[in-house]
Amino acid sequence: MTVFKNKKTPHKPGFFFLGLLVFNITMQAQILRVEPPNWWVGFKNTELQLLVYGENIGATIPEINYSGVNIIKVHQAKSPNYLFIDLKIDNTAQAGTFNIKFQGKHNTSLEYTYELKTRVKKAEDYVGFNSSDAMYLITPDRFANGDVKNDIQENLNETTLNRTDDYGRHGGDIRGIINHLDYIQNLGFTSIWPTPLLINDMNSSSYHGYAITDFYQVDPRFGTLQDYKELSQDMQNRGLKLIMDMVANHCGSEHWWMKDLPFSDWVNQQAEYIAKADLKNSNHRRTTNQDSYASEIDKKEMTEGWFVPSMPDLNQKNPFMASYIIQNNIWWIETLGLSGIRQDTYPYSDKYFMSRWAKTIMDEYPNFSIVGEEWSTNPLLVRYWQTGTPNKEGYESYLSSTMDFPMQENIINALNEDENWATGFVKMYEGLAMDFAYTKPENLLIFPDNHDMDRVFTQLNEDVVNTKMALSYMFLMPRIVQVYYGTEILMQNTKKPDDHGLIRSDFPGGWTADPVNAFEGSGLTAAQKNMQQFVGSLLRYRKKSLAIHKGKTIHFAPKDNIYVLSRSATEETVVLILNKNETSFTLHLNRFKELKLEGKTLKNIITGKYLEWNSTLELQEKGPLLLTTKL
Repeated sequence: MTVFKNKKTPHKPGFFFLGLLVFNITMQAQILRVEPPNWWVGFKNTELQLLVYGENIGATIPEINYSGVNIIKVHQAKSPNYLFIDLKIDNTAQAGTFNIKFQGKHNTSLEYTYELKTRVKKAEDYVGFNSSDAMYLITPDRFANGDVKNDIQENLNETTLNRTDDYGRHGGDIRGIINHLDYIQNLGFTSIWPTPLLINDMNSSSYHGYAITDFYQVDPRFGTLQDYKELSQDMQNRGLKLIMDMVANHCGSEHWWMKDLPFSDWVNQQAEYIAKADLKNSNHRRTTNQDSYASEIDKKEMTEGWFVPSMPDLNQKNPFMASYIIQNNIWWIETLGLSGIRQDTYPYSDKYFMSRWAKTIMDEYPNFSIVGEEWSTNPLLVRYWQTGTPNKEGYESYLSSTMDFPMQENIINALNEDENWATGFVKMYEGLAMDFAYTKPENLLIFPDNHDMDRVFTQLNEDVVNTKMALSYMFLMPRIVQVYYGTEILMQNTKKPDDHGLIRSDFPGGWTADPVNAFEGSGLTAAQKNMQQFVGSLLRYRKKSLAIHKGKTIHFAPKDNIYVLSRSATEETVVLILNKNETSFTLHLNRFKELKLEGKTLKNIITGKYLEWNSTLELQEKGPLLLTTKL
């Protein structure tokens, strides 16, 4: 018997061994991958499907002799280089390693060592995010370069580092996030959502992370799996929650399996891809998911069209692909101890698969959270995806949260418009009134901007006061909050609206030579410093406020260029007064009697000053006024 080390193959990224391979010298097969690379004992679901990849591995017969682990069924693929093995791991199985023996023809054999691990946390200890959380969204390549040694990876397709190229690699990494956890936590954030950190071995624009070429490998330009685990552990030690950005809809065109696809329907439009024929992009008609009149061709073009030409559309109707995605996501939850998932391009995947996907995860982790991206400004479309929402077809998504694009647009429009009967603050007022449509509006994720849209400061025409009003309103709404890195220092992309490369600009101070360091507050303008302090003051208060987390919400129809929102719980009322008046204005408080604040002393959350709530209130300047009864 001979032990072989890994050999180079024409596939990229480079293959590597995941265990001990033992060969008969006459056997020509070589295992290059077994995925998932390990598993755990103690799951509710005792089933596991292994994808085994190697030359002619499909011609072998696998055998396992390990207590509590049994082969239920073996599936050959169209490609001879794949084998799918259905295992049952019952509750008697112990953590440890065992050999999978692959028996070939003429008494040839091969053995692969597989590991079952002990779960570090109980299922119920995976606690997700909720309305008490404020999430910091980071594009890692553009946040901070904590390890310059991993900037260039010569074995990958994109090897250059160029910070002047908005669509090139800039060098930010996991270490950069770890190094600045103090900054994020001190601002008052409770969770972090980095855009995908898995490898994107693409020829260009690989920095953003959404064209994954190996669902089990961290991009080495971001760091190692150990770095990712360290980030998670450091965050857990601080009481912070890690959210992983996952992509079930597509992969990158340089994914390793695109050169040797296991089945004829592994990706959508596979025949056209192989024939190098024209591939159709998605028609992006997301309403076909809910539309009872939608044609079959519109539905098909929506879910089977590729998002962009460089992102093959995964076919979740293939049962092996479906199992692969679900198991991969559970593997990352266990490996990193995640608190939640943000699922990219949620309505583009097969919706019945997405229901099964979410149900499988939530059954295993009952306190977990998943937020799906439905980029629609129609509340009816967004509400459809939230678990427990009734609909005519009886569809159940099992999805705990969706992204509140409708309210985000309402807030921007309201602040950009002049006050009138049908414009201005009324857009926010009537937008929030739509909460009656949602099963749990407090579980929606509100945000001023994100990595795919113009910076909020740009959306609001670089108006600092309006930006403060937008943020204060979002922070007080019955919602989970998400803020994109740099919003707190008025980062903008005004010179190139809708330019994703510029939207995802470098955070100042994340690179050693940066003349401005926002982490330390050096070199910032007065307006930037003031906004940073404003965000921190409000988020730190929000972090401890039961009224904001779970309190009763009351708002008053806009009048006289003013809109008032309150949140109240036992012994605490928080009031937000949004004021568009350019000059001093006397606000008569008799209209707000139901808040029961007459004669009480309230504290300004931002300045710390006190005032009495009597018959009138003098509003000296345009902007938000944040008051609390908690002195």
